[in-house]
Amino acid sequence: MTLHNLLLFLFVFLAACNHIQTGGTLSKTDIDRIQKINLLDKDEKIYKFYSEFKSNVAGNFFTDKRLAKYWIDKKDKTKDQISFAYYPDIKSINTVYNAEATYCPYLLVTKNDGSQFKVCVDGKQKEIKEFFEEALSEWKQNKTKK
Repeated sequence: MTLHNLLLFLFVFLAACNHIQTGGTLSKTDIDRIQKINLLDKDEKIYKFYSEFKSNVAGNFFTDKRLAKYWIDKKDKTKDQISFAYYPDIKSINTVYNAEATYCPYLLVTKNDGSQFKVCVDGKQKEIKEFFEEALSEWKQNKTKK
């Protein structure tokens, strides 16, 4: 097998492993990890979750209370990225379906303080659209609740 074919196989294999999950399909280990990094309260429910790598390293999701993303760098903690916003703290959410070549589609979340972060998700176009629409619906329903 040539290096090119091997890389292609690995890319396809990794891409096939990553899919949108629901809170009900996440493992207890995943839920515990998300709670440990303070992105999930005990009474909070994850609706949809996507990891562009492995769930112990990266995750993008929305719950009944917030939108969130994390990247945990096992070798260098200074590179960890943990971002979230509770729905009332979100000023706007823009959907980006056609991201640059190196990015998968994402929600650009702008908080009331002007800071931003991306919630990435990839998969079949229909699944991405459902993820985006459900996240936007959750925000619209909960943006005035404190």
